[in-house]
Amino acid sequence: MERYVACGLRSCIFNYSKCPKTGRKILFKTVINITDQVKGYINERIEVTPSELETILTYFKQYTAKKNEILIRQGQVGQRTFFVGKGCLRIFFNNEQGQDTTRYIAFENNFATALVSFITGEPSQEFIQAVENSELLYITQTDFYHLLEIIPSWDKFYRIYLEKAYVNNTNRLMSFVTMDAKERYRLLLDQNPAIVMRLPNKLVASYINISQETLSRLKGKI
Repeated sequence: MERYVACGLRSCIFNYSKCPKTGRKILFKTVINITDQVKGYINERIEVTPSELETILTYFKQYTAKKNEILIRQGQVGQRTFFVGKGCLRIFFNNEQGQDTTRYIAFENNFATALVSFITGEPSQEFIQAVENSELLYITQTDFYHLLEIIPSWDKFYRIYLEKAYVNNTNRLMSFVTMDAKERYRLLLDQNPAIVMRLPNKLVASYINISQETLSRLKGKI
């Protein structure tokens, strides 16, 4: 499997394409500037003038996170939302037994936020961690909300972001209630195979709420 590389602000974006002969998914990568990444992400979702887009970008700051670095801790107010240029972030929380459960995984070209804390300003119940060495952009809650006041279409961007988060969280909750372990693993392979291909079994199991032993058995059968 090809891995990502980074040089300055350049990152590798991983995508999948179906082989016309076998029908299997093939991983490929494209090198792109992280600023161009977030520009593309924004332009795909809202209409902004070049001037408005440049204004938006001035509020984003670059950050390089090391593998396993904790960006937001439980009990800390989550005042930043992160855009992943290269690497991977995960959002997780600890249960009563002290085991962590992964709620969300963000690879390249995605945002990650301790959303409840970001909205309410209350201490986060979640952690945000860099699973891989990661090149990020972030914007603070204060600056994000300021954009709502000065960029008319930023309100639509925020609404789209909230809707995506709601749908994702609802679908995951439904899968835990209505699907068994095998069905959840098959769904993961179909919808987000990068999680299985790039992350260790411990995190994959945490994401679909099964034990590592069960995951190993499923991998041997599917």
